[in-house]
Parts: sequence; structure tokens; C-alpha cells
Amino acid sequence: MNFPIVAGYVQFGVRVLVAGAFLLAAIAAATHWAVRRRSLEPFGAWPRFVRGWSDPILQPLERRLVRSGANPQDAPFWLLGLVVVAGLALIALVRWLLGFIATMLYASESGGALIVPILVNYVFGLLMAAILVRVVASWFGISRHSRGMRIIHALTDWLIEPLQRIIPNFGPFDLSPIAAYLLLSFTRTLVMRAFF
Repeated sequence: MNFPIVAGYVQFGVRVLVAGAFLLAAIAAATHWAVRRRSLEPFGAWPRFVRGWSDPILQPLERRLVRSGANPQDAPFWLLGLVVVAGLALIALVRWLLGFIATMLYASESGGALIVPILVNYVFGLLMAAILVRVVASWFGISRHSRGMRIIHALTDWLIEPLQRIIPNFGPFDLSPIAAYLLLSFTRTLVMRAFF
């Protein structure tokens, strides 16, 4: 089998997995909503069946909602939203990885002269994506000491922290991530033009 066929199967499998997760989350949300509206009996066969497989997933989410002061009965809808966002992110990540592999295979078949420029381009892309993740995580109050954010900060601190000392804050807004993103974008353009 050649790579495009395998990549197609992988993408199809990931989309089926995401669609299945969305369907299960939608069933859980619809069932919990119907029980809350009293359209379904809470101890009927269907709600008990759905609670049997959805409660182990929903209970940690409910605890987190209670800690943040939200209504724990909204957990199925939060789960549905998380499944949508995580599913789209997973599909995008798989497409990016398959594109990276296809690009590297093409570069290696063309004599290897393109491998270094492609790797440099992907390093710049990774740093720019890390800056975007860092900014979005700051909007939601995700701690920089959480497991995933430590990696993101390790990738971006070397650029953002010196810019924070140079660029003053604009009220509550820190403009250094925007400046870092623009600086990386400009540098990426210059470096890629030097290669070609």
C-alpha cells in the first residue's frame, strides 16, 4: 500500500471515531435534557442505560463545574462542546501529521535537498502555534504550571519574556505574544526566502 491510501484510511478512521464520540455525547446530553424536562422517567430503562456508561465520564466534569461555581447539571452539554472542540483539534492534528509525513517522504525522494527548509518551516509553525495556544490558554485561566502548558511555555518563554520587558502593557492586555508572533512570521518569511 502506498502512503496516500494509508493516509486516507487513517483520516477516515479518525473522522468515524470523532463522529462516534459526538453521537455518544449527543445521546447523553439529549437524555439528560429529557430527564430534566421530565419527558423521560429518571429511573426508566433508557436513562439508566445512558447513565451507566455516561456517568463515569460526566462525574469528573461535574466536579470541575462545581469547583468553578457552575451548575453540574450542565455537564452533558459541556461534554458535547468538549467533544466537538477536541474532535476538530484531533482531525486537524492528524491532517497536519499526515501532511508532514507526506512532505518529508516527498522531500526524501527528491534527493534530500528540501528536508532542511521543510524542517525549518515546521519549527517556525510549531513556535507560532505554541504562541497561539499560550494566548488562548491565558483567556481561560489555564495555569502555566499544568502539564501541557509547561511545554508550551518552554517553547515560547525565550522569545516572549524579553519582549515583555521591552513592550509595555496596554492596560490589561499584554502585547508581547502578538509581537512575538509577528516577529516569528517575518523571520520565517526571510529564512524561507533565503532557502529558495
